[in-house]
Amino acid sequence: MPGGTLHSTRIEVSDSLAAIEAYFERGWTDGLPAVPPTEERIWAMLDAMGKGPQDIIGEIPVRARTISGEKLAINAVMAGCLPAYAPVILAVTEALCDPAFSAHGPTASTSGMGVLIIVNGPIASQIGLNARENLFGPGWRANATIGRALRLLLRNVCGATPGVLDRSCFGHPGKFTYCIAEDEAHSPWIPLHAERGIPAGESAVTIFAGESPHQVSN
Repeated sequence: MPGGTLHSTRIEVSDSLAAIEAYFERGWTDGLPAVPPTEERIWAMLDAMGKGPQDIIGEIPVRARTISGEKLAINAVMAGCLPAYAPVILAVTEALCDPAFSAHGPTASTSGMGVLIIVNGPIASQIGLNARENLFGPGWRANATIGRALRLLLRNVCGATPGVLDRSCFGHPGKFTYCIAEDEAHSPWIPLHAERGIPAGESAVTIFAGESPHQVSN
């Protein structure tokens, strides 16, 4: 386990339900109950990431925000992520902080885009990411919590609070969680990550500022 000390503010509560209410009162959630980020859970997530609490995962210079291992782990735990999801969570955060994505624009725009995460490669099936029926619907922990971890990170660390830096007029449900895997085994097309220059056998994530899904049927 990477060494270091946790520096985030600690709050004392009577039980886990009181902790959940405390997060609501402080505006630390997306409107849904959050998993209490105990030290044990935070360290387990950091260990899975291979990061120390003060390791810098990425920065968003236009907002003067820095994402540390500790802050990322806390928000991943609050979202309900398992340590097994750590490689995807790390890759998503690195993509978010890539200047090519320009995180400030899509997370502050009035257009209400959500950050869509598309996962390719072996990691998707290894952690149980859904790529098939009910793709954007409920029922899969990995999809729901990885997407939610990004949203909580944007809110709690990157300042994307609705009505403050998040100026979305309507938003859409994908701003709660927006994470899918590509069904590579049944697709007639080249996998997305291979199309973008990554070997097909490797795992990868792509993030995209997307509108809500549009259903097409006959």
